[in-house]
This record gives sequence, C-alpha cells and structure tokens, in this order.
Amino acid sequence: MLTAVISLSGPLEVAAGVDDGSPVTRFDSVAGGLMRRSVAIHHDGRQEGVQVSLTPLGARAVYGMPAADLAHRLVPLDELLGALGVELVDRLRAATTWAVRFATLDELLLRAVGRGAGGDPVSRVRPEVAEAWRRLLAARGRVQVGRVAAELGWSRRYLTERFRGEVGLSPKTFARVLRFEHAHELATMHDPLPWADVATVSGYADQAHLVRDWSEFTGRSPTAWRRGEVLLGAG
Repeated sequence: MLTAVISLSGPLEVAAGVDDGSPVTRFDSVAGGLMRRSVAIHHDGRQEGVQVSLTPLGARAVYGMPAADLAHRLVPLDELLGALGVELVDRLRAATTWAVRFATLDELLLRAVGRGAGGDPVSRVRPEVAEAWRRLLAARGRVQVGRVAAELGWSRRYLTERFRGEVGLSPKTFARVLRFEHAHELATMHDPLPWADVATVSGYADQAHLVRDWSEFTGRSPTAWRRGEVLLGAG
C-alpha cells in the first residue's frame, strides 16, 4: 500500500531510513510511494493523526498519476492534491470527533477521484498489471513471477517492465516486500512466534534468508528491531 499521513497536532518529523543518518524532514501531511526501506516518524511518545493506505490503483485514482511516480519518495500531500490537500488537513484538524473526520476524509478523497485529472486514470492501467498485482498480493509474495507472467500471456521481462512502470517496484521486489510484511505481522503478534517459525510461515527459505531481507528493509536485524521497536512501543 501507499501511505499518506496527516498530522492532527504538530508537524511530522520523517526520515526515509532508520538509524542510518537519513535527514529528518518536517511535514504537516505527507504521502509516500512504495519503498524498499522503512520510513521512521520521530515523536516524543504522543502523536495524533490520520493514516490512509491506498492500493497502487487507488493512488492513481486519487493522485491522478501512476504509483511509480511516487516510488521511494516522500511528498507533501498538498503537492499532490493542491488546494484539496490543504482543505483536507484544515478540516480534519478542525473536526472535533472521529466520525466527522472519517466522513470528511471520504468526501474529499471522492472529490479527488471525481475531478478526474487527465481523464479516467484507472482505465489506463493494463488489466494484466492489475491482475499480477492482485495475484502477488493474494499469495503474499509466495508465487513465481515467471508463472504469473505465463498465465497472463506475457514474458517475464515484459511483465516486469510494465509492472515497474505502474507500481514503481518490479514484481520480484514487490513479492519480497509482501513476504516481509507477512513476517512483520507475525513478529508483532501479542505472543510472537520464534524467528525460525516466522521465516517458515512467511515463505522464507530459512531464518538466514529472513534476517537478510529484514536487515535490508529496516536497517536492523530482527532481534534488534524487536528490542528497539516492539518493546519501546509497548511501553
């Protein structure tokens, strides 16, 4: 999913990396594309806001551009939505109940889709690309890209080119992100599985494979991440 975050209090302090010296940028609201690295939002333990998760097709409909244009980027929301983005932030902050905030969010996102910048954006997505995305998502990354391409009647190379052009990641990289997200869900359960079991259930060849991907995506080993993120968050 592509994530947008709207702060209901002070500016968001966001770094496109964890513990790697990435510069911190301040946003009132921010939208991000699909990435291969974690994004850190720094705060003092108290934070209030709204997070919106959009599929690549949903992001195209709302923002009027392919998700690939936002890949590996963090962008102020009003840069994508213009005056509508400014209105969204102002109205969400002025609302006094969550029911009003959610109703406002629905209204303005529908307006963003309805204004149809450049025509109907969803209609320009190749159905084969949309189907490949759905299959990878349904399998949580545990599917061979070559097999998906063959079933769609495309070569693996052609699918990779078209998928990257729409989504921003290759199908193989997207599958890796999906496996990592599955492992992340298992690791954040109230009574988490041992790491070896997390690796097996989420489709990694072995625990070492999980450690390599986890370190690449988060900048930390699984053990260091659990100690630094889960336990601090629980406190």
